[in-house]
Amino acid sequence: MPNILFIASHRPGRSPSQRFRFEQYLKWLTENGYTYHFSYTISENDDKSFYQKGKLFKKIIIILKTILIRIKDWFSYNQYDIVFVQREALLIGSTFFERKIKKSKAKLIFDFDDSIWLMNVSDGNKKFKWLKNPEKTSKIIETSDLIFAGNQYLADYSKTFNKNVIIIPTTIDTSVYVPFKAQKADNIITIGWSGSITTIQHFEFALDFLKEIKKKYGAKINITVVGDKNYVNDELDIKGLPWVSEKEIEVLNTFDIGIMPLPDDLWAKGKCGLKGLQYMSLEIPTIMSPVGVNTEIIKHGENGFLATTIEEWVKYISYLIDNPEERIKIGKSARKIVVEKYSMEANKQKYLDAFNSLIKP
Repeated sequence: MPNILFIASHRPGRSPSQRFRFEQYLKWLTENGYTYHFSYTISENDDKSFYQKGKLFKKIIIILKTILIRIKDWFSYNQYDIVFVQREALLIGSTFFERKIKKSKAKLIFDFDDSIWLMNVSDGNKKFKWLKNPEKTSKIIETSDLIFAGNQYLADYSKTFNKNVIIIPTTIDTSVYVPFKAQKADNIITIGWSGSITTIQHFEFALDFLKEIKKKYGAKINITVVGDKNYVNDELDIKGLPWVSEKEIEVLNTFDIGIMPLPDDLWAKGKCGLKGLQYMSLEIPTIMSPVGVNTEIIKHGENGFLATTIEEWVKYISYLIDNPEERIKIGKSARKIVVEKYSMEANKQKYLDAFNSLIKP
């Protein structure tokens, strides 16, 4: 049986990038003759400190533990047919272990879903910025036997360093993401955003148009923010909810309208539309900024809306608030495109074929 070593930063079920780009395919790979081992570096206990401000000594210990885990992996590379690296082997700016994989008998797959060749550091880790080296991304790409790029923008970047690139979109398991609407005791419309501590700054781009919506509709609307339990906005009566894996789909299904605002910058162009795809898979009518792959996912006015200006955001949110039948129609169209193009089911054979191409003549 061909054997794969998956290398990533977070434990299974923790990171959206990992969950939607390779973890949900593990069962499919085993059903088709593969075995695998999953090596991650940030434990559940370490995770509690890693994205908080301060805790410098604890973070240094985490980095040292990461290096030790990767050294242990190094001695096992030859036991595998493929080593799959998601984003990077090390949290610091070294390509040492990717180069060692290349020298082993294993083939190297590199998978990424953001513009990680650009500097981007979470607020909690600004003091460790000097340890980062985003330019290492190009070196990892050069070293790899095959690159999984999350969208065309990332693929175009990759092809300047390596021609063996395929686009594997970030996908949704639509057998798990199933829409249902809980009965509401009132007619309040919930506008929802889901993200994380590291992406909460993107929600801030929504504040100006949400204030206008609040002025217009008052108590008729509720705004839900998921992913940062410490987020508070008194003016909009928002108290952030923590992300809880077991309750994620239940909470998302409370949304009547999903929003995905983004800045129009180089980092955002590399994003793979995951938030929007999650909403859409649950038949939630979705409004996104027209940045990067979002313009491919959304067919404006058919399966969602694209909005740039405050006026456009207010216009399309208002339209969905005022027209419940359109929310249903657009939501069903949204799920249809996810099932057809951005679901695990629609992409799983392409995913398997990519692995097979590296081990079969």
